Amino acid sequence: MQDVFVYSGVRTPFGKVGGALAGQRPDDLAELVISTLLEQAPGLDPENAGQIVGEVIFGNANGAGEENRNVARMAWLLAKLPVSVPATTINRLCGSSLDAAISGARQIALGEADVILAGGVESMSRAPWVLPKTERPFPMANLQLANTTLGWRLVNERMPPEWTISLGEATEQLREKYGIDRERQDAFAARSHELAARAWEEGRFTDLTVSVPGVDLDRDETIRAGVTEEKLAGLRTVFRAENGTVTAGNASPMNDGASAVWLGSAAGGEQLGLTPKVRIAGWAAAANEPQYFGYAPVEASNKALKRAGIGWGEVGAVELNEAFAAQSLACLDAWDIDPEIVNAWGGAIAIGHPLGASGTRVLATLAERMEASGERWGVATLCIGVGQGLAVVLENATSQTSPTS
Repeated sequence: MQDVFVYSGVRTPFGKVGGALAGQRPDDLAELVISTLLEQAPGLDPENAGQIVGEVIFGNANGAGEENRNVARMAWLLAKLPVSVPATTINRLCGSSLDAAISGARQIALGEADVILAGGVESMSRAPWVLPKTERPFPMANLQLANTTLGWRLVNERMPPEWTISLGEATEQLREKYGIDRERQDAFAARSHELAARAWEEGRFTDLTVSVPGVDLDRDETIRAGVTEEKLAGLRTVFRAENGTVTAGNASPMNDGASAVWLGSAAGGEQLGLTPKVRIAGWAAAANEPQYFGYAPVEASNKALKRAGIGWGEVGAVELNEAFAAQSLACLDAWDIDPEIVNAWGGAIAIGHPLGASGTRVLATLAERMEASGERWGVATLCIGVGQGLAVVLENATSQTSPTS
């Protein structure tokens, strides 16, 4: 089994739904991060990429709009790169691009490839309305459009109704189960905005982002510097009129964006001309009841750590995708870790959550954080709709020893 390393990562700034990136096709956003990664690899050019890149793997949660027809393949071709490189697109909803990275890591570990380009893309602005096909021609009944931006649609009537509730109502049920109050949620959300704004000001994201040509967007569009717990406390609840706690302020927004990373073996790094940032030491998926989707990262991360041969006491950095403040806090309470090591540069409540792009966003951010801080071990993890979680354990590439050495 070959060691697998993360060599570099890049993303667009994340735009808000209907905002600065709403005019950009998702396949164009994906092409942009692919082309940028190619430019950042001194050993690669359009002439030799076909011999070096084993596969392109992208995540996407929608697949019903302009990202149809395998957006990974479409983006690679739009970048005018060799047609000989195969590509595939994965859908594990919010975890799609982290799943893409795991799939790429598995290929490298097995020796099937030395270099994989993994990433993800989502345009929640441009997700289409869909109309079901009729079972017979010229029906007399009214037909209903379904919005594919987020959540359940075209639900099978055989699915238990407690599973098909909205993500927000599911989070309300989760916070009731684990005793997460409104005050903690708002404080967590305010911290996300504060840390994300500070990270941009300190240049933490400079090497991790690429501007979208023709778009006036120099940082993530949904970050609100100066947001306080007190301001968030004044927002009305969204999913419950009475006894609710989840608001637009303590939940991740809807967004557009793309992200990607270079993965490779040691030999692959030499071909790319890049130095590894971190080693991928383990990964895992987990599942539970769909309505408690937000809690699934707990078991996914525990399993990934076990496979990596370490425990939570050795972890110095965590990137947990903040779908909702309540579900994030429930996970942190279960792990019993210092919250200060989690999302030190802000999280999705501020930065945004363009579904298919979030996985490699948290992976690349964690790698960059670990390189900057020197922390040896880190965990990147996400909750996923319909009751799943994914996690990846990273080891700093500068560590002198590892469980596999």
